[in-house]
Amino acid sequence: MITHSADIVIVGSGITAALMAASLAEKTTKSILVVEAGKPTTPFAERVRARERWKAYGESPWKQDHLDDQNATGTTWGFSPSMNVGGLAMHWGGVSPRYSPEDFRLRSMYGVGSDWPFSYDDLDPFYQEAEERIGVAGEQGPVALDPRGKPYPLPPLPINYNLAQLQQWATKAGIATWSTPSAKNSVAQDGRAQCQRCDTCYPICPTGAKYSPDFTWDALIARKRITLVTETLVRKLEADPKTGRITRATGNRTTASGEAVTIEGGTFVLAAGFVWSPHLLLLSKSSAFPDGIANRSGLVGKYLAGHRNVNAYLRLPMELFPGINVQHSLVSKQFMRVPRSSRYLRHDLRIWESSVGREPRLRGDDGQLQFGDALMQDWQQRAKGATARVRGYYDVLPDKDSALSLDATKTNRFGDPMPNVSFKDAPESAALKDWQEEQLRELFRTMAKAGGGEILRMENSANDLGQEHPVGGCRMGTDPMQSVVDAHGRAHDHENLWVAGAPAQPTASCCNGTLTFVAVGLRTAAAIAGAAV
Repeated sequence: MITHSADIVIVGSGITAALMAASLAEKTTKSILVVEAGKPTTPFAERVRARERWKAYGESPWKQDHLDDQNATGTTWGFSPSMNVGGLAMHWGGVSPRYSPEDFRLRSMYGVGSDWPFSYDDLDPFYQEAEERIGVAGEQGPVALDPRGKPYPLPPLPINYNLAQLQQWATKAGIATWSTPSAKNSVAQDGRAQCQRCDTCYPICPTGAKYSPDFTWDALIARKRITLVTETLVRKLEADPKTGRITRATGNRTTASGEAVTIEGGTFVLAAGFVWSPHLLLLSKSSAFPDGIANRSGLVGKYLAGHRNVNAYLRLPMELFPGINVQHSLVSKQFMRVPRSSRYLRHDLRIWESSVGREPRLRGDDGQLQFGDALMQDWQQRAKGATARVRGYYDVLPDKDSALSLDATKTNRFGDPMPNVSFKDAPESAALKDWQEEQLRELFRTMAKAGGGEILRMENSANDLGQEHPVGGCRMGTDPMQSVVDAHGRAHDHENLWVAGAPAQPTASCCNGTLTFVAVGLRTAAAIAGAAV
């Protein structure tokens, strides 16, 4: 039996956990223990070589980033690749927009969905803290569309020639756009390089310009402010049946030994994402808590939320140069703010230069193989003109039965049932879905027409089993019978248990969510620091 103890125990080591640990290390003198089921993945010193092998052979640049028997079912993408130090943000794209103020007041403003128990203005300082800690390079959009209390910590990533032409086209269509905020160094800082726009942000940044959580963990470990325990799966929380206080966490090593582990602490923080945080709470059944920990409301695992998208490729009568930093884009929040009187549709808008239909090819129109000069001449001809990719994530309101459950037919090596994830739209979203997607397609037709172009093809994510940038499973609120945690992430029924980031969110907006997950987690960290005794 292995025993660990600390004043503050954080379960999970993803981006939310990393930034919370950094904040707590500054705001308290308490000991901090971080528990991760997986191993460290590819270290920074090996990423240039990892990129070379990915480009040459298609080999994954991320080593030992998963546990073979720890997977969610019910989705097309699964969750095992998050089982490593740093979680999914080790290989994210770095896109870091904020939600819109409307996201926090959907019920009040539109009569649908749920209000959050705090406002955009309440979260603004934690958005700022998140941006400063990970180094977000951004451009202030129109204040009415993109409010913020302070400037971005880093200047925006440059809009290159291609995006400048596409920005002019968007303006003709009546759409205001600006450089997408990204967690990539537009100037060198924190010992990390300036972004060289080598266009492999995903799956791997070889220079360290893009933020990943290992940079934070390495700094905290070097300063001896945290203890990171890896290859240790927390399988159960135990609570005092009278007071509800969490007394310990138990689990096992994920090494061959499978040795039992006990973790004692004063404060427990679940920062394991929207799947593994509610999964652990549901696993933690006892005679005193027969439905699991923090589940008096019956809402643990419920109200999973995300969004879907409609995507289009447009041919435009202009000359672009394909392949120049195609991972960077323009963004607009113009459609995230809609009149209260209209039918409910809120979406973001992103615009990229695209090489679709303009790539090099081995066979010509006649089906014959091409080599050398013939291949280059064909490519030069095909590369003329311009293709744009446009995409809108649209808001999907969750049903209560959009849920995570335990699947006894799928177990890990320890016999624990694995999570099954099933997304379900709320009735109001289900009724609007076809109309919403047609509105997006019509917007893309209008944009193409404004530029004298044409639609090449349109597609959406309707065939995906899951939703994108998901949240929920431990939703926050003021009523203990309608929520799992309070407005700061503290479990209603357990004074020393907190759930951080994405799982606590009531809704998922209509844009990339990572920055908001972190900001919500930082707000929780501030409450923990104030509450620590």
